[in-house]
Amino acid sequence: METRPPPMSFVILSTLLLLYAEAKTIDPYRVLGVEKNASQREIQKAFHKLSLQYHPDKNKNKGAQEKFAEINNAYDILSDEEKRKNYDMYGDEKGAPGFGAGHPGDHGGYTYFTSGGPGQSGFTSGSGGWQHMGRQGSSQTFSFSFGGNGGSRSFGGGGGPSSFGFDLDDIFSGFFGGGMKDQGQFGGFGGSSRSQSQSRSSPKSIRAINSEVFRKEIADQGMTWLLLTYTPSLQGKQYYESIIEEVASLLQGAIKVGSINCETESTFCKDLGMRPGRTPRLLVYSYKGSEKGSLEEYKGDLIAKNIKTFCQEHLPRFSKRISLNHLDLSSSNVEKYPRVILFSTKKDTPVIWRVLSGLYHKRFIFYDAEVHDVSDPAVKKLGVDALPAIIGYLSNGEKHILKSGISVKDLKSAIQDLSMLLDGFEKKNKKVASSQTSKMQTDSTEGQLPLLMASNFEALCGEKTPLCIIGAFRSSRAREKLDSLLSKVSQKSLSRRQTQSVASGSRDSISYILLDATKQPSFLSAFDKSGFKSSDNIVVAYKPRKMKFAAYMSDMTMEEVETFIGSVLNGDVQFTRTRQKPVLK
Repeated sequence: METRPPPMSFVILSTLLLLYAEAKTIDPYRVLGVEKNASQREIQKAFHKLSLQYHPDKNKNKGAQEKFAEINNAYDILSDEEKRKNYDMYGDEKGAPGFGAGHPGDHGGYTYFTSGGPGQSGFTSGSGGWQHMGRQGSSQTFSFSFGGNGGSRSFGGGGGPSSFGFDLDDIFSGFFGGGMKDQGQFGGFGGSSRSQSQSRSSPKSIRAINSEVFRKEIADQGMTWLLLTYTPSLQGKQYYESIIEEVASLLQGAIKVGSINCETESTFCKDLGMRPGRTPRLLVYSYKGSEKGSLEEYKGDLIAKNIKTFCQEHLPRFSKRISLNHLDLSSSNVEKYPRVILFSTKKDTPVIWRVLSGLYHKRFIFYDAEVHDVSDPAVKKLGVDALPAIIGYLSNGEKHILKSGISVKDLKSAIQDLSMLLDGFEKKNKKVASSQTSKMQTDSTEGQLPLLMASNFEALCGEKTPLCIIGAFRSSRAREKLDSLLSKVSQKSLSRRQTQSVASGSRDSISYILLDATKQPSFLSAFDKSGFKSSDNIVVAYKPRKMKFAAYMSDMTMEEVETFIGSVLNGDVQFTRTRQKPVLK
């Protein structure tokens, strides 16, 4: 009997099936060297290790770049919960067994090609179709869906026609990306598919940053940011993102992370000098050098531990390190901000305290000190009974033990707990400052002049006050003298009418106040370039609305001071424009 060659249609189909079997996604578990039940942490660690080994910048061997792409593709599947689930169920991360849609366990409409080595191959169709032709064993199964829009096409030979239910024109057009239907590159017969090299979007934990977000939420806000700059065409973005996520988890609460697409934000990247080169770049928004933030690039190995250390080095340093000999921060004068000091056994300012000093910059004054034993006389005197401990001083100098024996479970929760503590102390300080200002205003009518500070400046010498008589002193003796003189002058008939009209808001109202010139030199410099440094005591008549002043520095006697103020009220003294607006620290 003559042996007939297999029909051409069968040869074509077999070739397509074999080629597609080779084109299927390489087993991502095998690529990363992990078990199918591996945790995300195990997958991430394996990915980091292999990416570092085969990164094109580190490995110049032949095939390293292809291996690196393979590793990234495997991680893209296994790091995504939905893609991993689809791969485990169908052998394809898109959730489509082969060419089209289907349901797990329901083989209707699919043909499965099984490859298990020589002599172990076969394929089977859905219900009523081909059956499995290979023996059981360790084999890999791939699924296919055949079906055009209009019925089925029959082809066959030899033994008679057989109906397979797919259109060869559709197969070839999809395969080669041309012909009757342009369906994209090799990778899907039933429709277009995404190229495996296409970059996935950034993880949700990595925020997309543009110029507006940077200006409002990053620049000089006190928080340290780890930023990735990239363009979609660069290789290795997924690896950088996984590193960033790991560092963010290690420093959770201490830093924030973001990414900047320099293709869509080209002007922004150019303005900041952050445009990536051959590979993405990692930068830290740092407060290491000054109160103003700046971008510092990380140029070391892409190892999470090393990047974490780099980020820690660039955390804010707004806390002043002091010794045990200078622990008493009480003050008899009203301060603008409350002060807090941390006692710990650390040789350097702890990470948590540095983070808080950035978050609460210009809201608190931070200090920290190294203490090894609460029995130390200087510490014991303050009432601290356990370490670490935080002591706070209100702006009026009142001391409070905020927390002692601090226990830290993790960085994030510790920062949250201490933030709540500082928020509460800040509210208490605002109440104290408000009552203190009211007391100063009341005391001034009784002959005790208030001390001008940043916290009460608007109330005592702001634009609503037409005239301020300021007695500036540089010694305690000068202070006592000015306080006595100006208190008495304020009660004299020449100014009694103006003083009494303060409460009514009259245009003729005057405010009598004192100023510590040693602590506020810049304030006096707004009037005179030298800041009147040659005088131990000065009387300045200042008109806030008009930004004009007149100064008296001669003999500080009752008669002379009274004459000067009387002349000011009568308009007999020439006023001079201030050099700039007076500002108190």
